Amino acid sequence: MLPRVTALLTGLGFCTLAQAAPTHYPLTLENCGSPQTFQQAPARSVTIGQAATEMLYALGVGDKVVGTSLWFNNVLPQFKAQNDTIERLANNEPSFESVIAKRPQLVAAELEWVVGPQGVVGTREQFQELKIPTYLLPSDCEGKDNLVGADGTRLEPFRIETIYKSISQLAQIFDVQDRGQQLNDELKARLAKSVATAQGKGLKQASALVWFSSAEMAADPYVAGHKGVPEFMLQTLGLTNVVQSDEEWPAVGWETIAKANPTFLVIARMDRRRYPADDHEKKLAFLRSDPVTRNMDAVKNNRIIILDALALQASLRTFDGLEQLATAIDGYDPLK
Repeated sequence: MLPRVTALLTGLGFCTLAQAAPTHYPLTLENCGSPQTFQQAPARSVTIGQAATEMLYALGVGDKVVGTSLWFNNVLPQFKAQNDTIERLANNEPSFESVIAKRPQLVAAELEWVVGPQGVVGTREQFQELKIPTYLLPSDCEGKDNLVGADGTRLEPFRIETIYKSISQLAQIFDVQDRGQQLNDELKARLAKSVATAQGKGLKQASALVWFSSAEMAADPYVAGHKGVPEFMLQTLGLTNVVQSDEEWPAVGWETIAKANPTFLVIARMDRRRYPADDHEKKLAFLRSDPVTRNMDAVKNNRIIILDALALQASLRTFDGLEQLATAIDGYDPLK
């Protein structure tokens, strides 16, 4: 077993008998280098980023969400009815004015580039001046420099524990710790099952490339670097990422990728349409028609795995992606 995977699975306990202690307000949490104080459980919250939105829904506090934004995929089916009742401020980044107009007692953001030192929506200080606490998912700030590279540069490998931390802290903010604990236990169990499925295959020397999108269809694609969420997924399941950049989503030429000839190609499916390659069907058509890509083993043998874009970011769907990857690995025959 890989050392990192061994450490990952050590001490996973899926049943906890003791109930979590209730939150005592005012609650102050250190979040991405900034202390945030909550005088009470937020009654009105705005989310900037689908990962944060679906976490709040899964914690059972969707009735406290009054506005959402920054969507990559359609909402998970189990949350659709609730999500349909909540205003979507923007498909991408909302304006600062539209966020504060909802009078939120919490702004929960998935990515530091939307609410951070150079936040395109606003800085944490701007919200603080209005006495609006902000919460950034730790997965996008811990061990990462978001001021280097278009999507930030990882200084340390992504850790799955940051997802569990997000859930635990959001549960504490809303005083629903028992639900947070239950949700984390469920996610840990799913991860362990995916690892067991992939390791049972005994796969060796298999590799993968993860293609998120491209500014233009024939342009160098934005692919997963080697310290981010997709790298964690691949390595945990025994695959090697052919891209070695520390950038979160570097642009790499197809000639370089074809030379590496990955065993699997993982492509992102998304419902947004910011770039032509956001459409996974166009990705597939390109791969099968371009003179460079169509001769790659993964394309010729249809070893192409389609995952929701949000599964390739720190979110609840990361665990869906792990399950899909594990199933694909389990079905792979290296002799074919």
